Amino acid sequence: MSDKLFSEFEGVSSKQWKQQIQYELKGADYNETLVWESPEGIKVKPFYHSDEAGQPLPVQSPKTAFSIVQNIFVHDLEKSIARANETLNRGAESIRFTLENDQADVEKLLTNIPTNVPVYFYFEFLNPDFIKKIDGIAAKRNATVFVEIDPIGQLAKDGNLFANVDSDFTVLNDLAKSCQHINFLSINAALYQNAGANIVQQLAYTLAHANEYFNRISAIGKPITIKVAVGTNYFFEIAKLRALRLLFNTLAKEYNHTFDCHIVATPTKRNKTLYDYNVNMLRTTTECMSAILGGADAVANLAYDAIYHKDNEFGDRISRNQLLVLKHESYFDIVNNPSDGAYYIETLTEQLAEKALALFKDIEKGGGFITQLIEGTIQRKIKESADKEQELFDNGKEILLGTNKYPNKEDRMSHDLELYPFVKINPRKTLITPIIEKRLAEKMEQERLENEKQ
Repeated sequence: MSDKLFSEFEGVSSKQWKQQIQYELKGADYNETLVWESPEGIKVKPFYHSDEAGQPLPVQSPKTAFSIVQNIFVHDLEKSIARANETLNRGAESIRFTLENDQADVEKLLTNIPTNVPVYFYFEFLNPDFIKKIDGIAAKRNATVFVEIDPIGQLAKDGNLFANVDSDFTVLNDLAKSCQHINFLSINAALYQNAGANIVQQLAYTLAHANEYFNRISAIGKPITIKVAVGTNYFFEIAKLRALRLLFNTLAKEYNHTFDCHIVATPTKRNKTLYDYNVNMLRTTTECMSAILGGADAVANLAYDAIYHKDNEFGDRISRNQLLVLKHESYFDIVNNPSDGAYYIETLTEQLAEKALALFKDIEKGGGFITQLIEGTIQRKIKESADKEQELFDNGKEILLGTNKYPNKEDRMSHDLELYPFVKINPRKTLITPIIEKRLAEKMEQERLENEKQ
């Protein structure tokens, strides 16, 4: 076929589109009616056109399809091993173990996992001997292992590093030299989203977070893992992950770091509802879609009941099946970098990256990320953004997927409309706010009364 598809039709310029829109508006103001501004200060137009688009951004895409991650908290070793094998047999493609202490038998834990399955370890302690042990096991088994060590993330969440700045970075420099078979460094960027930071802040704080590691660790010879929380703004979240990869690689080049970042995405907890909990499946599905289309290397879905239940087989199976449907029935793993070339997403990516880079430079002028965390500047800025988001929500200017804009006042479920931070940036240590504790108690009492009736 020599002719291009639709070549017989004349093209329509952006100017012609706008003239037609102005005509259809019948005198209404174009900017006031159709252009809206995001919390990040980005004005979103009603259409984007090729004659206004520049060259595609050099966003690197993952070389392989996204991996489906199953989270497992290790308390009973034998049960955790059995659960890991079961979930792998039922569609999971990688496992993320959370360890509560350094007494776990990691060799036994890893021996039962096939060597072609990537394994993530998360723990809130810094024991170099324990990490070196994992490195030795990974070398012996030729396994792909990510150990999520993030002292700066610990400072942000808890208000303290594992020991102190000098000690923690001495350990990291030692690990950088001695651990050649695992990816040991991680950045918990999900912390900022769940606390209420807007997208520009999330990108800038993640970049500043990474810059501290590049500055303080002499040589980072492995990819850095970045854990990202994905929110409800579908296209903005796609652009966020693309901008993150673009910004990280730009920064890494300045330090001669030749590895791309490894992005692990998970849905946000900020918009999940307690009462109408089945709606959470809609929200996590669109958030996982954003993560995949944005180029995440791995996706760990959030169970629909995760905010009020402990991990359970049913919730895990449903969350895993959501990703399996996206991958094997919707074919989200077939097209490489599917959002590349979409004018709207390209424009959002560029604007978010530019604004984040400007904020990053301000952070560096202010003494760097760790300094601003200790001074409380980062916490104050995040709180301002969280309050602004809540105000927009309260005034009906921000609508959540699955929430009716005009709720039934007789239906208690429809009143579960509070956005809330699940993570408090230091010095507060609580992960669950009082309002959630209250609602959780009410829900449990409601379930108890319903069970008694039955």
